[in-house]
Amino acid sequence: MTMTSTSHRESRAQRIALVALFAALMAAFGMIPKIDLPLGVPITAQTMGVMLAGCMLGASMGFQAMALFLLAVALGLPLLSGGRGGMGVFFLPSAGYLVSWPFAAIVTGLVMRALSRPAGTGPASPKRLTLAAFAASVVGGVLVVHVFGVVGLMLLAKLSLLQAVIGTLVFVPGDLIKCVLVAVIVHTVARGLPDWRFGGRAL
Repeated sequence: MTMTSTSHRESRAQRIALVALFAALMAAFGMIPKIDLPLGVPITAQTMGVMLAGCMLGASMGFQAMALFLLAVALGLPLLSGGRGGMGVFFLPSAGYLVSWPFAAIVTGLVMRALSRPAGTGPASPKRLTLAAFAASVVGGVLVVHVFGVVGLMLLAKLSLLQAVIGTLVFVPGDLIKCVLVAVIVHTVARGLPDWRFGGRAL
């Protein structure tokens, strides 16, 4: 066995471990109590995990981490906030938000990569990465998630477009706070692990 093949296998193993780690992180965020709203869509901390996966792992691995997590939920593991799980959660008014998570991670990762690695420049500073993480989280973790959420509310809760948009706006202030927290976490990681490749690790 050559050194190159050994190195490649170790790198792939590390990537698989990171995907599993962030799927587990989503489960950990699910242990934080949710806040139920009359709309049938709870406020949870798990969308912050979506933002982190996109910023820290990039589009491809972030997508895989979210897909792995939702697969575990679909198989019945009670990993969503409040101990929810099973196929039934994908037919509730909140289903659009759940389905959005892998796609939100993709968009977050792509925006993070584009903003943190501009062509013709050297490694990004922690300050630049912090701003990039906030912007990427807003676009991927807020905009994409709420677009899917609005569609889900219209299809499953039978709300009009205006009702769904008004309903989803309730979550935006809290989501923007999560974007700030993600930016702070990225800043901390950037200072402690300067070699971390934010926003992209192609498999």
